[in-house]
Amino acid sequence: MKSRTSYLHLALGSLLLMAGPAVAQPAAMSDNVVTLGVLSDQSGVYADFSGMGSTTAVQMAVEDFGGTVNGVPIKVLHADHLNKADVGTTIAREWYDRDKVDAIFDASNSAVSLAVAGLTKEKDRILIIGGSSTTRLTTDQCSPNTIQYIYDANALSNVTAKALVNSGKKNWFFLTVDFAFGHGLEKTTSDVVKAAGGTVVGAVRHPLNTADFSSYILQAQNSKADIIALANGGSDTVNAIKTASEFGVSGKQSVASLLTFITDVHSMGLKQAHGIVLTDAFYWDLNDDTRAWSKRFFERVKKMPTMVQAGMYSATMHYLNAVKASKTDKASTVMAAMKATPVNDFFAKNGTIRPDGLHVRDMYLMQVKDPSESKYDWDYYRVLAKVPADKAFSPPVPGACSFLK
Repeated sequence: MKSRTSYLHLALGSLLLMAGPAVAQPAAMSDNVVTLGVLSDQSGVYADFSGMGSTTAVQMAVEDFGGTVNGVPIKVLHADHLNKADVGTTIAREWYDRDKVDAIFDASNSAVSLAVAGLTKEKDRILIIGGSSTTRLTTDQCSPNTIQYIYDANALSNVTAKALVNSGKKNWFFLTVDFAFGHGLEKTTSDVVKAAGGTVVGAVRHPLNTADFSSYILQAQNSKADIIALANGGSDTVNAIKTASEFGVSGKQSVASLLTFITDVHSMGLKQAHGIVLTDAFYWDLNDDTRAWSKRFFERVKKMPTMVQAGMYSATMHYLNAVKASKTDKASTVMAAMKATPVNDFFAKNGTIRPDGLHVRDMYLMQVKDPSESKYDWDYYRVLAKVPADKAFSPPVPGACSFLK
């Protein structure tokens, strides 16, 4: 396992650890250290929007916090879950049992996040999820120990699908990655399309990390649908859009990417990506605050941050502030403080964490710019609408979350 796990001891934290018994530790802080684990895809299809960028974001937050909380150092671990639920769960179990990890961040990949959420509840720690859209995290698999911090499938669907159906794009065909994330996103979006007066004319599923989308795009073209909806993410989205461009998808047919990250657009280039309508929780160029933080991130990573990476910084600061205010790292106490305190930073304004663990705040309907509109590096989006939290996120399903019944 050591080959998969790296230890990032922040300088201040390391000095405090070496100081040994000279530092008095509050009784309420377990193990004389707060240990955070960043569990992400560091080598596969989701590495660009999550990966080591999420680790860097968490590390930045710890540094900005001062490296200690309530008199004890903060330590950051990171590991690659390889997009496999069993690998993610094995790492999380070792972190909880051996390394006494207090909270795990990111877990981008719905299958991984669901598996780790169950273990986190069993171990009574905290899981703060980045890039996982499954609504099961707040329904049949909800947990008092889990926060879904960035988005869920309802938000992605409500913002993009409603806008497109209302604009006259009523007939939809889905190209869906064949696992929990894709299935959930297709179902949720289909429901939104139908409720808005649209029709789903067909769907096809592809394996995770597909290189050749030719046959799938041909099926979508032959459907004559107004919208070819991509219920996938990462390099799968990039490859699907590139293939659609090569096959001349245009005119009456449009591609709607239900989960697109700025790193995807950067990889494709504006010539291929321009015109795509998408939902995002964050854009580096929204205002002075987002630009200031994003430029700091860029100095380290050489890419602008995705909403997952920016969100992981925000989530880490929110967690550490809750630990500080609570004067303990006990999971239930810290979670109560996080839910009681609004999120107000460069990532979210007046964000609230619902009792079921979903972080709700305003979202953005974006469109990728034409190359002629882009004036500087990473100038990729125009904001079509700022969608209020109560319009972007669906209300809780009564009785769906077991611990709230």
